Amino acid sequence: MSRAVPTVLVVDDDPAVLKALARLLRSIDLNVATFASPQAFLEQVEPGMHGCLVLDVAMPCLNGLELQQELVARDIGLPIIFLTGNGDIPTSVQAMKQGAVDFLTKPVDDHDLIEAIHAAIEKDYMIRRARAELAEIREKLATLTLREREVLGHVVAGRLNKQIAADLGIVEKTIKVHRAHLMAKLKVRSVAELVHLVERADILPMTPDRRRL
Repeated sequence: MSRAVPTVLVVDDDPAVLKALARLLRSIDLNVATFASPQAFLEQVEPGMHGCLVLDVAMPCLNGLELQQELVARDIGLPIIFLTGNGDIPTSVQAMKQGAVDFLTKPVDDHDLIEAIHAAIEKDYMIRRARAELAEIREKLATLTLREREVLGHVVAGRLNKQIAADLGIVEKTIKVHRAHLMAKLKVRSVAELVHLVERADILPMTPDRRRL
């Protein structure tokens, strides 16, 4: 997966803070987009955006935590770094529980902020890479026939070919063919790889008692 160019999205109702942060981040060659209100940000944010969000906690109409909750509801998983002027501990705990990467107190130290932003961008990349890999696995699984899915469930359960054949009422040679085909389609070379792939996809393979993935 190639790395898309990240953007640091800064939301703060203080124009001086927006200007200062934009100047700082551009000085280290980061792309920056600033927003003077959560509403302005929500009008432009898209699920595919890559980067992170630097978000003020205390803002009128819609505060930082409420904006965080709105992003969760929209399934927009940008890592968030919160900025606060009072260091409210309960607020920071709530923010972290919702998935915030960091919680910094104003006036924020430049080094601390830059370090937090780099960590957030890396987290964003890792999350997107994991999602892309999961989507690829599910695409491969979708190519399996009904019988191949059934054999998959038995193989992952540790059943031998002759046991699977007896369970399904077909000859062992046919099981070997289905097994070879499903492993080729899933691009795995061992049962261990197959089990790992199924675990990563978080699916329940088809078995006699479980008739779908």
